[in-house]
This record gives sequence, C-alpha cells and structure tokens, in this order.
Amino acid sequence: MQKDSNMPLWVFLALSSIESRRGALILIWSSFLFTIYCIPWAILYENPWINKLFLIDDWEWFAMMVPMTLWYWLSMKWVDKNRGWNLNGNTEKNSTD
Repeated sequence: MQKDSNMPLWVFLALSSIESRRGALILIWSSFLFTIYCIPWAILYENPWINKLFLIDDWEWFAMMVPMTLWYWLSMKWVDKNRGWNLNGNTEKNSTD
C-alpha cells in the first residue's frame, strides 16, 4: 500500500504490505483466530487433550493479540472510509499507461 499525505502513520504501519481489502480481511480473520487460540484453554479446562493441543498457559499472548486485531480492523475501516482500495494492486503501472 502506498502512503498518501493524508494517511495516518498507524494505518500505514498496519497495512503497509496489504494491497487489497481481501488481503486485509484475511489478516484480520487470521489475527482473530490466533487470538481465540491464545486464550489459555489449558487453565480453563483440566483435560489432557486440551493441554496437548493448546500450549499457551497464561494471558500474555491474548492480551497482546486483542489490541493488534483491533488495530488491523480500525486501519481497514479507515482505508474504507477515507481512501478506498486499489482494485488492481498497482497504481504506478496504470499511471504510465
């Protein structure tokens, strides 16, 4: 994503390598799913199967992933409202044609 003069730095940092809204949605959904995985399920349920599948045993990762996911979502919403997405992914190529 190209940084415009009116684009805030926090939006650019969140979506600098994302070129499409679909890519941003994949990033957000992946972050959301990892946030759910980061819940310390081993503490909440005393099941040996859960203890082997879910290795995180504290709230640190969850506490970090919630604001990151929110940041990505807010950045996508800012681009939706203020700039829009480049549909073909390459503005420089089209400007020379």
